[in-house]
Amino acid sequence: MWATILDWFGFGPHGDDHDHRPGHAHHGPHGHAHGVIDATIATTDRGIWAIKWSFVILAVTAALQLAVVAVSGSVALLADTIHNIADATTAIPLWIAFVLARRKPTKTFTYGLGRVEDLAGIAIVLIILASAIVAGYEAIERLLNPRPVQFLGWLAAAGVIGFLGNEAVAVFRIRVGRLINSAALIADGYHARTDGLTSLAVVAGAIGVWLGFPLADPIIGLIITIAIFGIVWQSARSVLTRMLDGVEPGLIGEVHHAAEHVAGVEKVVEAKARWLGHKLHVDVAIVVNDGLLLAAANNIAASLKAELFAHIPALDVATVRFAESTAESSPHHAPDPFLVAGKLASGLLEIIDTPQGERIRLRLSRHAEGLRANVAIERPGGAVERLPLSPVGGDHHYLQSLVAPAQPHAFSARLQLAAGADSEDLPFAMAEPEGHHHEHAHG
Repeated sequence: MWATILDWFGFGPHGDDHDHRPGHAHHGPHGHAHGVIDATIATTDRGIWAIKWSFVILAVTAALQLAVVAVSGSVALLADTIHNIADATTAIPLWIAFVLARRKPTKTFTYGLGRVEDLAGIAIVLIILASAIVAGYEAIERLLNPRPVQFLGWLAAAGVIGFLGNEAVAVFRIRVGRLINSAALIADGYHARTDGLTSLAVVAGAIGVWLGFPLADPIIGLIITIAIFGIVWQSARSVLTRMLDGVEPGLIGEVHHAAEHVAGVEKVVEAKARWLGHKLHVDVAIVVNDGLLLAAANNIAASLKAELFAHIPALDVATVRFAESTAESSPHHAPDPFLVAGKLASGLLEIIDTPQGERIRLRLSRHAEGLRANVAIERPGGAVERLPLSPVGGDHHYLQSLVAPAQPHAFSARLQLAAGADSEDLPFAMAEPEGHHHEHAHG
C-alpha cells in the first residue's frame, strides 16, 4: 500500500521512464518552458489531453486565488496567482497551433501554419513579462508604503489552494506521463510540484504578518516576482531559439547516432534541423559508396529515415541527400570512371587523387567472396602495365593500386577479376579530357 502511494506521487520505482528497446536509447529533446510545449507531449492525443486538464485545474486555482487577492490586498498572493496563470496559459499556444496546423499547406504557406505556435509563445512571454512588472511594482510600492493585509486566514487558505492545485497537476502529469511513456510529461509534473512551493511561501508570508511582521507579505511577493522573471527569461530564450531555427544541442548528435545504426552510411557530411511549431524537420547529407546501384543507395536512405524516426519522437519530416566524399577527389585531368557490371562484381573503377598520389581505385557495390582484381593496361609496342588492386584499410569494398598508372591516362585496358575457380576479363578504355594533351604539350 505504502509503495503504491509513493509510486503515485512520483517516488516509486517507475520514476525514470524511458524506452528500453535494445539499441534505441532516445536522447531527443525533453523539458518544458512556458510558452513552448515539448514535442514528445504534443505528438500524442493522451499528452494533449493531459495538458488541457492541467490548464483547467490551474485556471480554477488561479480564479480562487484572485478572489482572495481582491479582499486581502496581499501582493504575495497576487504574485503567486500571476505565476499560476502563467503556468495555465502554456496550453494556449498548443491549442492554437493544433487548430491551425491541421490546415493543409497552400501556395503561399507551403509549409503550413506550424510557425503560429512560436508567435503565440511570444505573446505569452509578453503577457507574463507585463504581469511580472505589475507584481514587482506592487511589491516594491507596498514595501515603501506598507498597508495592512486583511483576512489572514483566507490568505493562508489561498496559498494552500495554490499548492494543492499545483500538486494535483503534478500527480496528474506524472501519472499520464508514465502511461504514455513520456519523460517530458513526467518532468513537467515534477516542475509543477516545484511551483507549488511558491504557493506555500504565501502561507509563510501570512504567518509572518500574523506574528507582527507586516513587511513579510511584500517581501514574499518580491521573491515570487523574481521567480516569475526567471520564467520570462526561460520562456523567451526557448521561443526565440525556435523562431531562429535553433534546436537542442543534443539533437544533431542524435542524428549522427542514428546514422551509426545504418550499414552503408560511410559518413554524415551535414546534418541540419529546424522546428515548425512542435514538428521537427531534419535534413541529412550522407556519403555512400558511389559504385552502388541506385536501388541499393535508396535502400540505405530509407533505412536511415527509419532510424531517425525511431530515435527522434518529434520528427515529422526527414530528408536524406547523397553527397560526394571530399576525402579523395579525381585529378583535374582524370578520365571518366568505368562502370563495372560483371558476374563477379559491380562497382566503379576510376583514377583518383590520394595523399600518396594518383591511384586506380575500384569501389565495389557487389562482389564475389574472395575477389581478386588486377588492371592490365595495354601500352604502345605491345607492353602491358599490370596494377594489382588491394583492399584499402582492410575494407574489401575498396580495392586500390599501390602505385600510380603511367602517363598518359588514355589507354585501353582490361579489369581482370577472379574468385575461386571463376574469372572474367572486362575490357574498358579511358580517354583524357579534351584539352589535356594540349596543356601537357605546352605546359
